[in-house]
Amino acid sequence: MTDIQYMNECMMRDLVVMLIDKYNVSLAEALDILYNSETYAKLQEPRTGLYFQSPVYVFDFLQRELEHGKIS
Repeated sequence: MTDIQYMNECMMRDLVVMLIDKYNVSLAEALDILYNSETYAKLQEPRTGLYFQSPVYVFDFLQRELEHGKIS
């Protein structure tokens, strides 16, 4: 596992926990939300550098996407 992959895994773990806390969803629902999001797609692309940001910063992107249907 590369450093970027590890950082992505940690980021996704934190984002799932935040989704569960904020939206009161199950683990399965939180994973489904994350894996089907544009934010997740951006996290998988190392050029975006999102893996290097704080989980709170990336969660803000995810929240905006959930509220507006896309990253704004």
